[in-house]
Amino acid sequence: MMSHARALALERFQWIGGHADVWQIFRDPEALAAVVRGLAGPFRDDGVTAVCGIESRGFLLGAAVAVELGVGFVAVRKGEGIFPGEKVIRRSDPDYRGTRQELRLLRAAVGLGDRVLLVDDWIETGSQASAVRSMVEECGGQWAGCSVVVDQAAPARRADLGVCSIVTAAELPAWDGQS
Repeated sequence: MMSHARALALERFQWIGGHADVWQIFRDPEALAAVVRGLAGPFRDDGVTAVCGIESRGFLLGAAVAVELGVGFVAVRKGEGIFPGEKVIRRSDPDYRGTRQELRLLRAAVGLGDRVLLVDDWIETGSQASAVRSMVEECGGQWAGCSVVVDQAAPARRADLGVCSIVTAAELPAWDGQS
């Protein structure tokens, strides 16, 4: 199953203007279904009670993985959008662009006994995932790990966050400098 997801993700991946583009995975129903199953697979029997996703691609993938696992979805918002209720807020360490994100999670969305999986499209520095883990733990939840389409994290960060991936950044086609 993971090899099918891997093949479809690699087939749909492209570079546009030097930027990695995974959006074509979402457009193809076979690729999307395979990737969602691939993201859920390593955690299927791990007691996950909720899936977190960071705005915006994490919302899409995380909600789909939550449905696949038969659990609820917990949104992590960036910035200033409307998000009613008491929140836990963290400012992430700088990401790959040097940007620090303000991340918000509704305190009531995660509680004691929850085992929370973070799902996203890509992990590089792990700064946002680490901030989400801290918020989940502050709410009394337990960190299950992180499931991503593309893993570019350093080995120590990957181990610390419990990252499982469909492909590694090293497996992606090289940017040709043109597209």
